[in-house]
Amino acid sequence: MTLYRPRRTGERKRKSVRGCICGPDLAVIALKVLVKGPGEIAGLTDAQRPRRLGPKRASHIRAAFALRKQDDVRKYVVRREIKRGDKTFYKAPKIQRIITEKRIRRKVVNRREKKENWKATKEAHVAYEKLLSKYLKEKKAAKKATEPVAATPAAPVKAAPVPAKAAAPAKTAAPAKTAAPAKTAAPAKTAAPAKAAAPAKPAAPAKAAAPAKGKK
Repeated sequence: MTLYRPRRTGERKRKSVRGCICGPDLAVIALKVLVKGPGEIAGLTDAQRPRRLGPKRASHIRAAFALRKQDDVRKYVVRREIKRGDKTFYKAPKIQRIITEKRIRRKVVNRREKKENWKATKEAHVAYEKLLSKYLKEKKAAKKATEPVAATPAAPVKAAPVPAKAAAPAKTAAPAKTAAPAKTAAPAKTAAPAKAAAPAKPAAPAKAAAPAKGKK
């Protein structure tokens, strides 16, 4: 898997993270020699190639030259010789994280300025609080002087206590009305005598059968 995304069709990769798999699409393969055999590798181990650039950080320079803390690393920086025509120049890297007297003095000055600013801010705050308190007191006094003095009201005279009215006599309860006498129940009506059954009418005599007509 590679994170390389070609911008044009047919563009070759310069480097790809693909483990130990190589292919014809690789233009450059970055390798490192771990174990050297008895023979020399042409163009790699057959000639001494010193480092083009030396260490730049102060701690790295001390580690490379085994310097102590009090040694000056500026004397051990690696310089490059550059020739331009008849003139020769030397280039040296700017040493990083180096503690110089100038840096120490700058830190002292910054710390002193910070402390002085803190002290000045504190004094200004105290002075402002005093001025504000004085202003509020003067404002309160001026307001009190301009207000008219109100006459003190006389103490109210207490009125004589009013005698309490005698309690009205409680009304007597009205006598309860006597209950009306209960009405006597009306006598029950006697049942009417049952009517006598009407005499049964005598059955009509059966008509005699008509004589059968004879055949002619």
